[in-house]
Amino acid sequence: MARYGSEHKEATRRRIVETAARRLKRDGIDGSGIAALMADAGLTNGAFYAHFASKDDLVASVVEEELRLQSATLRVLAPGSAGVEELVRTYLSPEHRDHRDEGCPSAALLDEIGRSADVTRDAYTTGAKTLVEEIAARLAGDPEAAHGRALVLFTMIVGTLQLSRAVTDRDLSDEALARGLHQALTFLGVEHDADPSHPPTGEHP
Repeated sequence: MARYGSEHKEATRRRIVETAARRLKRDGIDGSGIAALMADAGLTNGAFYAHFASKDDLVASVVEEELRLQSATLRVLAPGSAGVEELVRTYLSPEHRDHRDEGCPSAALLDEIGRSADVTRDAYTTGAKTLVEEIAARLAGDPEAAHGRALVLFTMIVGTLQLSRAVTDRDLSDEALARGLHQALTFLGVEHDADPSHPPTGEHP
């Protein structure tokens, strides 16, 4: 019975983290209270402290898991730089822009993470470093140069996506994605036909 109880508690904790990730990326850390986060998981407020010491503890757990999943996703893409190209094309797409609750935690939460408690920032630092190293391992050149290129590429695509979500002019948003994609692929040395003067468009509301 004790073994079942432990497994059940871990499954419940995973459910809270999974549902909280969507809420946090959609509404932000400050815009997501414990009551809403627990309701999303089908639980009461009273159950929260059986799994997390504080909201900061939950946010750090979400950040850690989201970046772990992002690294795992990258690992199953095509080998070498082809997988990085695939990542960039998917990342800088209208679909990713328009579904922040299912997308990258960096683009959705980076500004708030920078103002969060150390436990959250530490979790982000560890996960981001792992993700950058996953990208670097796929790039040609000596490890130090590859690391530098991976870090630049990561900041490039995250910033582009954040800008595309921030502006209310959808044409400007589409253009930011297209030009960002063009520059990222050029940075990678990928031959491509993308014309940033004719950006891809999502479904405008």
